Order: sequence, then C-alpha cells, then structure tokens
Amino acid sequence: MDANVLENLTNLRRDLHQHPELGFEETRTSEIVARRLVDAGFDVTKGLGGTGVVGTLRKGSGNRAILLRADMDALAMHEETGLQYASTVSGKMHACGHDGHTTMLLGAAEQLANQPFSGVVHLVFQPAEEGRGGAAAMITDGFFDRFPVDAAYGLHNMPGLALGEIAAVEGPQLASSDHWHVTFKGIGSHGAKPHQGRDAVTASAVFLTQVHTIVAREVDPLEPAVVSACALGAGDFAALNVIPETVKIGGTARAYCAPVRDQLEAAIGRHAKGVAESFGIEVDYDFTRRIPPVVNAKVPTAIAQKAVRSALGDEALHTTFPPSTAGDDFAEFGARVPGAYVWLGMGPARHNGQHHGTGYDFNDACIPHGVAFWCAVVAEELG
Repeated sequence: MDANVLENLTNLRRDLHQHPELGFEETRTSEIVARRLVDAGFDVTKGLGGTGVVGTLRKGSGNRAILLRADMDALAMHEETGLQYASTVSGKMHACGHDGHTTMLLGAAEQLANQPFSGVVHLVFQPAEEGRGGAAAMITDGFFDRFPVDAAYGLHNMPGLALGEIAAVEGPQLASSDHWHVTFKGIGSHGAKPHQGRDAVTASAVFLTQVHTIVAREVDPLEPAVVSACALGAGDFAALNVIPETVKIGGTARAYCAPVRDQLEAAIGRHAKGVAESFGIEVDYDFTRRIPPVVNAKVPTAIAQKAVRSALGDEALHTTFPPSTAGDDFAEFGARVPGAYVWLGMGPARHNGQHHGTGYDFNDACIPHGVAFWCAVVAEELG
C-alpha cells in the first residue's frame, strides 16, 4: 500500500476512534462513510436499518453479487488507553475495533474503484453490532429485497493472532447469543419467621446451582455450549430482616448448532419450573433468541482462503482456528446466503489489549492486510 494512502487511512481510523458512537447513533460515522463512498464512485444508500450505509459498485456484464460487511458502532465503556487520539466522548470507546473495520472497508472501496471485475459488490456498513440488532434492522428494512446477493463476507480483528495473518475456517466460528430471564415469585416474610412465607431467595440459589450443570451433564460433551447467569436482583440491603417476595435472574446461553440451542432453551426453563414446584412458588421464564451462530459455508470459505493466499501469501493463511463463544450478528446475513467470516491478526494481545477492554486499541498496521484481503475476495469472486 502506498505510504500516503496508509497515512490517510490511519488518520481516518484515529478520527473515528476519537468520536465513538453507539449502536443506531452512528450519524457522524455514517456521513463520513457515505461521503468517501460517493467520492470513490459508489452508488450510496443511507439510513438502512437506521444509520446503516450500503455502497454499490457495478462493473462489467456479470450478474453475481456479493456483500462485504463492516460494523461501525462503539461500546458504552470508559477508555483508559492514554492515547493522543483516545475517545473524546465520556463513557464511549471503540473497544472492539469497529473503527478499524470501517476504515479497512473504505480503503478497499477506494481501491475497488480502479480494480477490474464483472458483477456487483455491495459494501455494507452496519450499525449496532454490539447487541442492538443492527444486521436484523437492515434486513427488516429490506436489505435483501433491495440488494440481492449470492454470498456474504465478514472480517473481524483478532488480538493474539500474528499481525497480518488471517484465519479462514469452514464451520462454526461464533456462537448463538441468546438471553434468558427467570423470575421466582414467593411469599415474602420476616427474616426471623421464614416458615410464614415461601422463600424465593433460597429457591433461586438452588436454581443457580442446577442451571450451571446443564452444559456439564445434559449437553453432548462434543457440542460446545455456555449457560451463564449474569444478573441477580432481590431484596434490599437496608432491610436485612425481610425475605423478599421476588427474585429476578438473567443470563446468556450460547451454542453453535440449532439442536443444542433448542436444548438450552428447554433445559433452563425445565430447571426453573422444577425448582419453583419444589418450593411451592411461582416462576416466569422467558428465553429471547438474539443472534444465530456464525457458521462458515464451504464455498465462500474456500474463496476467502484463495483470497488470503493471493493477497498475502500462503504463510498468512490459517485453515484451523478455535471458534469463539462470543457472538456477531453477521450471522443474520450468513444465515440467509452462504457466508464466510474471517479473523485478521493484530499481533500480540498485550500490545493492544483484548476486545471489550478499557485498554484496547486497533492496530493500524493491520490496515494494508485487511484492504488487500477485501480486494482479493472481489477478484476471486468476480474476477
């Protein structure tokens, strides 16, 4: 990559880093994206799914269409990097590298304008990946009706993977990400007279012990899964002689395949209802399906692997890499058309921090590798 181009993209990335915007609030970011896409010769659609942007480039007579996706949103976290270009917005920071993802796809857009191919490329700049459902919002807003595609590609940075290396692996990459809520409703009583009530607090303790046995004792050990209780609410520390009537518990469930996802939903509810029955209390249970798993399809994964080899060399490609129990709503695209989601190495994690950490920063040295990969995907798909 030309040094002037890299300097320009690095300055862009750091500007985005200084001005983080949360999901569905990416107004400044989306305006920057749209302006640079127009300047590169793309047809631009703004406001899809709220603040999403799609840049479309058609060349030649080919009918095949693909999408390349980058996420734009930041996280509600306080930055502690001490960088000169640290976040200027209190309580918000780019702690997952979406500023880098946006920059690399824009860099690719500006190179694709001069790259020969035959077909259609849709560059998707997605809002609200961090748990707010941006991909689903774009699809609900008519993405696939307006921009039919034959394949979808996503990329995410990965601290700990060597700088510029890319893992493109067939099969599960990220888990489903679902929420569950359990509310035990007992009969409150004086703390000194528990026999006069029905104790929802003790019931919740039994449930918490049981629910964490689901993966260990009910799920096939060859099928990865996670069930975690992450929130608990009951009582008042100003009234420690009162056993409360209600206890609320919430958590997450993760799986890589539909049958296990179904199994987790059923098992959490069964344990909640069983505990409530044994304590003679009531229970409300709700399981919210948020994001399906990201599972790389065979054909686009093979194309992504070819793209890595052609752009970065054989030594840069990893065809095996452990999946993550984190989630990414790129799954909404990959569940509808064949997709491939790759990991771009950022170098040692200690230098840049881990995802969602207050000391995280995207490694700008990754930019040329990400841009080259995106351009190579287009060449392999539509060249």
